[in-house]
Amino acid sequence: MKWSNLICHRLPERSFFIKGHQFPVCARCTGFYISLAIVVLYDLLFPIKFTFNGFIMGIILCMPFIIDGVSQYLGFRQSTNLLRLITGLLGTIGIVLAFGYIVKVYIG
Repeated sequence: MKWSNLICHRLPERSFFIKGHQFPVCARCTGFYISLAIVVLYDLLFPIKFTFNGFIMGIILCMPFIIDGVSQYLGFRQSTNLLRLITGLLGTIGIVLAFGYIVKVYIG
């Protein structure tokens, strides 16, 4: 198993290309990593307060990510790279808000 497979599957048909060169991660993971970097930088400048309302918003933001991934995996439809990018961006924010609240409540 290649170590790069742990961070992304890198399927060419689900990846962006610039001048014939494939991105190191797929479109959804590109959104994930961009959003994660933005959230980390934002949290450094303006610490995020993890609240129950934020948890609910996190769940809502994860729904497009989940629906897009699952419906494509089950073969109901084919997603586009732009949609994968957008759901990756939104899903990461949702994951951070939801898990941040869970960690705050259960771990302290």
